[in-house]
Amino acid sequence: MMTKVGHLPEETSSFVGRRAELARLHTALTTRRMTTLIGPGGVGKTRLALRAARAAADRYADGAWWADLSPLADDRLLLPTVSDAVGLADHTLRMPVEALCEWLGDKHLLLVLDSAEHLRGPCSHLLADILTTSTGLSVLVTSRQPLGTRGEYVVEVPPLPVDGAPDALQLFADRLRAADPRAGLDAPGDEAAAAEICRRLEGIPLAIELAAAGIGRHSVAQLATRIGTRFDAPGLTVGAPGAYGSSGAYGSSGAAGLPGGVGASSAPGTSRLDLLADETAWPRRHRTLRTAIGWSHELCTPLERLLWARLTPLRTDFDAEVAREVCAGGPLSPDEVDRALQGLVAQSVVQRDGDRYRMLDTLREYGRMWLAELGEARAAADRHASSFLGLARRAHEGWTGPDQVSWYHKVSDTHLDLCAALEHLLAHDVEGAQEMAGRVGFFWACCGHLSEARNYAQRALDAGPVEGPHRTRLQWVLGVAALLQSDFATAEKYGALCTATALYDRDDEGMLAATYLSGITQLMTGEPEEALEAARRVLRMTEGVPVDSGHRLRCRLVTVFALTALGRLDESEAAATALRRACERGGEFWTRTYADYQLALIALLQGRPEASATHARAMLAGKHRLRDSFGIALGLDLLAAAIAAQGAGAQAARVYGTGHAYWRMVGHPQRGTPELGPVRERCELQARAAVGDEAYQRAFERGQSDNAEVGLAAALRTELQL
Repeated sequence: MMTKVGHLPEETSSFVGRRAELARLHTALTTRRMTTLIGPGGVGKTRLALRAARAAADRYADGAWWADLSPLADDRLLLPTVSDAVGLADHTLRMPVEALCEWLGDKHLLLVLDSAEHLRGPCSHLLADILTTSTGLSVLVTSRQPLGTRGEYVVEVPPLPVDGAPDALQLFADRLRAADPRAGLDAPGDEAAAAEICRRLEGIPLAIELAAAGIGRHSVAQLATRIGTRFDAPGLTVGAPGAYGSSGAYGSSGAAGLPGGVGASSAPGTSRLDLLADETAWPRRHRTLRTAIGWSHELCTPLERLLWARLTPLRTDFDAEVAREVCAGGPLSPDEVDRALQGLVAQSVVQRDGDRYRMLDTLREYGRMWLAELGEARAAADRHASSFLGLARRAHEGWTGPDQVSWYHKVSDTHLDLCAALEHLLAHDVEGAQEMAGRVGFFWACCGHLSEARNYAQRALDAGPVEGPHRTRLQWVLGVAALLQSDFATAEKYGALCTATALYDRDDEGMLAATYLSGITQLMTGEPEEALEAARRVLRMTEGVPVDSGHRLRCRLVTVFALTALGRLDESEAAATALRRACERGGEFWTRTYADYQLALIALLQGRPEASATHARAMLAGKHRLRDSFGIALGLDLLAAAIAAQGAGAQAARVYGTGHAYWRMVGHPQRGTPELGPVRERCELQARAAVGDEAYQRAFERGQSDNAEVGLAAALRTELQL
């Protein structure tokens, strides 16, 4: 089981054997730019790739980065997923592949693409592009088939040896003890029986782990006998209905209920459980894994099998609450979901990490086949979409409350599930899709998913008639995303449309939203007077809207920015201080961080660099909590200017360098509101004069090359280095 730590997932179970494969991978990663590990599902490609990447990471100046492709149903989110994996949150109008190639152009890193078999063509094309333009890039891929990319070096991953080496037996024993520290192979005959189990399972790690999980209900000897009976059954085709008998839709055992007739094989290409390149590749081991999964399925209770199937629409890690929302119904009450979930954990079908759960892709695919055979695929997708529409509603309502940060993270972490839900709603419930795209779009814009925010908002508008607040929200999302991409003409267009729509609908929240969009656009295009006048007028018109409304707080922010731009610094400081207090009372972080930004800028313009640095660091701490790379880039520029104004030239240069690295993450040159430009230039000249051009450049390059988190941590330290 794995959880994210740094750029690579964390290993949280023992790693067994594979010395020869690791040595071969070490050579491959040293001498080749693209290596693909191939092998059937469950053979251990992911664990081997992770161990090899972790061992190699220190050889790459920019580290090793991991992209899990298994949740992707098609290639629409391939580029965003890879971009997220390497830390790129592009805010420009460029083609995504162009932005990714530029971001990776000067990097020296290892990129791991895990589970690429269902996206072989798109992955091959993408890798051809980025390997050509990024000469310091190396790629490690796991797949059930080679990608066919030029220069690809293929390494086959065999099962663990079962004769003459202890690896398979060691894995069985380790997983036995992981489930129950008191368990072991101490009873007479246990070790021989375990060795026979590993031999029957042909050393396939996933099959061995599933078998070890069955020990809770059998002794090792009984398990060996039962597995032998299953594997020796004449004429058995694993995964065929009737292979283990049936007792009804929810009570069927083993692989019963899968498509086809008794003894029938699945059609080629119907599942990622199918063979590697064709029907002749590793057919015996393929059948072995299917048999092992089917046998594990047989050990589950009927309700555990039903939950197994119903969990499969989930793309990302989930908690028990989501499992209940997506899976409860019919014989599975919410309480039964909880019990069945713990049963699947005990059977190693579902893996647990704290209060989060996940299912291996191979086991998810098996469950999907069951779901289809039960005739529940559409109902399960409906429940999944309904659950994540509910999440979008709760996140939208909780935006200005004390849980804003946790909602921000939840929306970010469930991105692939939200996209899957939106795709389903666009096909089957247009009104639901329009509501969802409008409610989640601002989160996505803030998280850096600008292309997805614009794409889904536009598709939702185009899908059918939409009236009222849903229409205003969709237009607003389109405008905000365009604004963040510096597409000011489009932002201005949608600001006007939002205003007209909100006036027609008499929607005060919509009016505030439209004014924020139009006001920030005017500020960025040099029209602060117009922005201030409009914001004040609309705030007066909408006094009935609660003071802690997100749109009201953002509209107040426009007045602060405009007053600063107009040089009315005392008024601006008072307005920013009042706004910050209002945000603090409600637990709102996003607007508060921009109030801090303005307070930092005002203090700098007033000649108070120490106060400016304090406010800038407050902004950066908030933006870091929100994972907002764009906001961090803004804050670092301002902090560097405040440090330079205090005479710490080298420290300012390093912070400028870190800021430049963050600007590259979002695809923009250094920028901010127009009034920051001259201040930044003046302070940079001060920093150069304080330490000299050579020392300044060294410090700048250090900040630029630092790990982003390291650079940000250094910037947040308050002691001056004069």
